[in-house]
Amino acid sequence: MRKDALGQGLRSVDLNSAALVLGLFLFALANLHAAESPLRREWTVDGVVREALVYAPSQARGEAAPVLFVFHGRGGAMRDAARNFGYHTLWPEAIVVYPQGVPTPGVLIDLEGKMPGWQYSIGAHGDRDLKFFDAMLASLKQDYGVDEKRIYATGVSNGGVITYLLWATRGDLFAAFAPCAASAPQLARRLKPKPVLHLAGEKDTLVKFEWQQQTIDVLRQINQCGDGEPREPGCTLYPSKIGAPVVAFIHPGGHEFPAQAPAIIVKFFKQQVKP
Repeated sequence: MRKDALGQGLRSVDLNSAALVLGLFLFALANLHAAESPLRREWTVDGVVREALVYAPSQARGEAAPVLFVFHGRGGAMRDAARNFGYHTLWPEAIVVYPQGVPTPGVLIDLEGKMPGWQYSIGAHGDRDLKFFDAMLASLKQDYGVDEKRIYATGVSNGGVITYLLWATRGDLFAAFAPCAASAPQLARRLKPKPVLHLAGEKDTLVKFEWQQQTIDVLRQINQCGDGEPREPGCTLYPSKIGAPVVAFIHPGGHEFPAQAPAIIVKFFKQQVKP
């Protein structure tokens, strides 16, 4: 009976130890997951509190890291952008910022401005979103090591328009851009050569495909590109003699963002470094 009691006691200790180890493992795993998730940050711009989700790798505290700004479309949200696009999981070495837009009148939809979005043109709304970008970048430089040769921006739809707006007004800060499902002909004359990937859907009836094709043609002229070369499915590379390639990513859908797009955009960005 003593042996049975001793055996049961040992088994109990073993089970308790296993439960403790499992508990510690799950706790550590949860903390690791939390540490790797983007965190909410705030900035006050012209008296208005603005917010974004920011993912920063631990090494960014001590060494320079690339920075990627990701702008959601009209009616979108920073949390949905982080969850659906997942750039921080595809590029964990980079600082990834998912800014939140504020109610903004649209041009094609939401003319009353009930949904969150971004300014469309230079000077609109007091340049609130350009000032927001300036505040975000300044604080990132203060808090982390920022590789100033590797700063990038991408966005979908209205987020693609502000990507073009940043190119037109803050282009010297960036290494490359990836506007998606967007067209900004009014900004074309302000663009200086930069590597760019433009994503468009052949059946896009909101931002019409022909508008976007015209935009791609203008980008090829600005960047002094030659004939196209097929790359990943749907992608055509137009090499540039001045080191500013254009990639046209054309998919068969409409005003949407294909699941494979973030990985292709990250691959493109990793190849672009500002001289």
